[in-house]
Amino acid sequence: MMDPVAVIGAGPFGLSIAAHLRARGIPVRVFGEPMVSWRAHMPEGMLLKSTPAASNLDAPQRGHNLVDYCDAAGIPRLVGDEDLVPVETFIAYGEWFQQRLVPELERVRVVSVDRRGAEGFELKLDSGELFTARAVVVATGLSGLAHLPRELAAAAADGPTPTGAVSHSSQHHDLSRFSGKELLVVGAGQSALETAALAAEAGARVRVVARGEGAVGFGAPPWEQPRLRPESPFGRAWSLWALSYYPHPYRYLPPQARHFLVRRVLGPLGAWWLRERFEEKVQVREVSRIVRSGLVDGRPTLAVQTLGGRMEELSADHVVAATGYRVDLAAMDFLGHELRTELAVSRGTPKLGAGFRSSIPGLYFTGLPAAASYGPVMRFVCGTEFASPRLARHLAGAHG
Repeated sequence: MMDPVAVIGAGPFGLSIAAHLRARGIPVRVFGEPMVSWRAHMPEGMLLKSTPAASNLDAPQRGHNLVDYCDAAGIPRLVGDEDLVPVETFIAYGEWFQQRLVPELERVRVVSVDRRGAEGFELKLDSGELFTARAVVVATGLSGLAHLPRELAAAAADGPTPTGAVSHSSQHHDLSRFSGKELLVVGAGQSALETAALAAEAGARVRVVARGEGAVGFGAPPWEQPRLRPESPFGRAWSLWALSYYPHPYRYLPPQARHFLVRRVLGPLGAWWLRERFEEKVQVREVSRIVRSGLVDGRPTLAVQTLGGRMEELSADHVVAATGYRVDLAAMDFLGHELRTELAVSRGTPKLGAGFRSSIPGLYFTGLPAAASYGPVMRFVCGTEFASPRLARHLAGAHG
C-alpha cells in the first residue's frame, strides 16, 4: 500500500489542502484540532476583517463556501461586503467543512518529522505511533509564531503570559478579565484596534500605543471604494487584485522586495466598521518608538520617545502586545534538526518553488510561511484558493 501524505494542521489551509488531496484519490492523513488557532487564540466577540467572499475555505467541488454553511445551519446568509462575519460563525463553518470533506481527521499532535532514507519521512505522534509518509505538508497556521518585540521583553522575563505583566494578543479569548483595569495595547493593526475596542467594551480603561504620527487608521467602507478599479478580496486596487489572483511571479522578485511587500501590503489598518466602536472608548498615544520596558512596583512600564523627541513613561496594570506574527523555524520544533538545518531559507522563512515545495523533496509549506515566496495573500484565508489546488496538483505529479 502506498505511503500517505501527511498534512500537519487542521486550520483553513490544512483542511483545504486535505480536501483537494482526497478528491484526487491521494492517501492522506491529517493531524490537529480543527480550527484550533481560531478557537483558542482569537478573542470572543471578534469579527473577521475579511468580507464573506474572502472568508471561504477552498474545496475541490461546489457547495462548501461560507454561504453554503449558512444555508445548512439555517442562519442568515453572509454574502455582501457589508455583512460582518463573527469569529464563532467562521469556526463553526470550518468545523462543518472538516466534517464533510476531511472526516478522517486525527486529533493528535505530530511530535517529530525526520527524513527516512532518500525519499519519504518518518513521523511520530503523541499517541506513540510511528509511521512513514511519502510527503509532508506543514500547515500549522500561526501556532508558535506570535512575535514579541525585544523592547517589550524586559517586562516579560518569562515570556508573554495572559496573567503576567505582558501578553500577546493571541493569548486572550476572554477580554472581560481586564474589566476595571488599565490596559496598554501596543500596535496599530486590526488585532490591536479590535482587542482595544473589545477590552474597552468589557470595562477596561484602554490606551493604544502606536508608532508614528497618524499610525492608527481605518479602511474605507464598501460604498466609498473606487468603482473604476478591479475588485479583490481586500478592496478595489490594481495592486491588491494582482497580488490576490496572480501570485505566481511573486517568488521571482528580489528577496528584499518580497519581504518588504509582505510587511507593507495590507499592513496595519483597522476595518471600516471598527472606527465608531474604537474612537468612542479608546485613547491613542502616538510615539516615535518604544525604547524599553520594565516593572515598577509590579506594574509594567514603557519608556517611550515622543514624536517631539522627549522621553516619557507609560504604565498600566497590563500590556498587550498586538505585534503580529513572525515565521520562526525554531518554533516548528516537530521538524527534526536535520530538516531544519538543510532547509533553504530567506530571512528565516522557507524558500519555496513551484507548487509550494521546499528545497527538501517532499516537504511543503503553506499559509504564513509561504508568504515570503507567494505574497501577502498567503496571510489570509482567501489564500487557500490559490495554494490548495496548486500544491495538490504538484504533489500528485511529483509522487504520481
